[in-house]
Amino acid sequence: MSFRIVRLAWMAALLVVAGAQSAAAQTAEAVIAASAKAMGIEGLNSIKMWGSGASFQVGQNNNAEGPWPRTNLNDFNRWIDFTQPATRTSAVTWAVPVTGGAAAQGAFNQFASPANTAWGQHLEIWTTPWGFLKGAQANGATLATETFDGTDYKVLTWSPPQKSPSGEPYKVVGYIGDDNLVHWVETWVEAPILGDLHVGTEFSNYRDLGGLKFPSTIIQSRAGSPTFEVQLLGVQANPADLADRLVAPPPPPAFGPPPGGTPQAASEQLAPGVWRIRGAYNALAVEFSDYVVLFEPGPQNEDRARAIIAETKRVIPGKPIRYGVISHHHFDHTSGLPAVVAEGITIVTPEVNKAFFERAFSAPRTLAPDAIGQSGKQAVIEGFPGDKRVFEDATRRFEIHVIQGLPHADGLVIGYLPKERILVYADMFNLPPADNPVPNPPVFGTQVFLANIERLGLQPERIMSIHSLNPDRLTSVGDIKASLGR
Repeated sequence: MSFRIVRLAWMAALLVVAGAQSAAAQTAEAVIAASAKAMGIEGLNSIKMWGSGASFQVGQNNNAEGPWPRTNLNDFNRWIDFTQPATRTSAVTWAVPVTGGAAAQGAFNQFASPANTAWGQHLEIWTTPWGFLKGAQANGATLATETFDGTDYKVLTWSPPQKSPSGEPYKVVGYIGDDNLVHWVETWVEAPILGDLHVGTEFSNYRDLGGLKFPSTIIQSRAGSPTFEVQLLGVQANPADLADRLVAPPPPPAFGPPPGGTPQAASEQLAPGVWRIRGAYNALAVEFSDYVVLFEPGPQNEDRARAIIAETKRVIPGKPIRYGVISHHHFDHTSGLPAVVAEGITIVTPEVNKAFFERAFSAPRTLAPDAIGQSGKQAVIEGFPGDKRVFEDATRRFEIHVIQGLPHADGLVIGYLPKERILVYADMFNLPPADNPVPNPPVFGTQVFLANIERLGLQPERIMSIHSLNPDRLTSVGDIKASLGR
């Protein structure tokens, strides 16, 4: 059984098999020295590693309880300079669009430099086996022992110079076996939705390259599921091309709000008591006799969620926002939910997502207290059974329907106002480009969207996308059919 599985099982049970014990017979310095010698890191100031592997996108899984989705990394290369410190990683990827279609070649890039000391980037340096030992040498590591699955480990713990947003020190913990090799390193970093996010990295199948030991298999997990893995074909100590390679990659294409913060939400009235709260990610505010329902209340981040809430209160004054319906669990659509929880809004989602959000929102938030941590509010999650949830009073009916047949996300829902004939959706249809108005093959997400509209007998006249279309406008069933050649 791998150390990763044993360690994660131990964490889940919150039970140490033999407990953390004082290592009175040894000192941390002696353990570090013995491991550094066994690992062959004397004189190692930088390293290059190469091979093939995979990255996994946190928060974009098909099911909220499932593994993060995988993207293969071909021609994987990573350079690390422990003296600056700095690191650069590059690889070639092939990815399929979320709405379906042909895979497109892309690039995987990670870069961390002394100019950007964020722990979320620099942990990639210090959670390598060589970086962990160098960090332990420089930062006054302490020593304990623990036993997992009948195997004893010497456990070194230290904190980097960086401090978390709350001022709490980060912590790095490494597990060294009787062979004096580093088998596992773990740390914690602040993260939207998940709070204090556990990051664990397992090293196995060590090989010897002229006295320098390197693991041929590395698996990193976050929140208990793999987020990175690589099979190393080789490493090079103190590579000559280091300076040329430690150059920041070009920035990715701009997406979302412009730099400098989220713009103030604007609104557009679609019908009496029905408002589109506009932005890169839209929300729909629906007024009832004594309360308001928000569809997609917490996309992107807490600032965007607060802007949506504030604009909703402005255009529909004097009524509480009682419910917030999320289109699906993906983190780009839910990372602002802590602000929604702090507002006292009940989050509505199909039952398939309920346990995940309850667990996520109850996690510790010591590194960067978000709106949940600051408010002390308990999240209220309504997981509705079946395929439909209806909000209705004497003034209005708002139907929530679960989409069927779309692998993108279990529990993805649409909202429909039958009287106003307005439908709201996410991640199924984008306007095709002018030079390819009828994509061939057809976009799978578009096919599924239309099939569900017809299955449910809906008759929308206007269809609002959570992601603003280009050009920005509402769309129609006619547009959807036209893109399918119908």
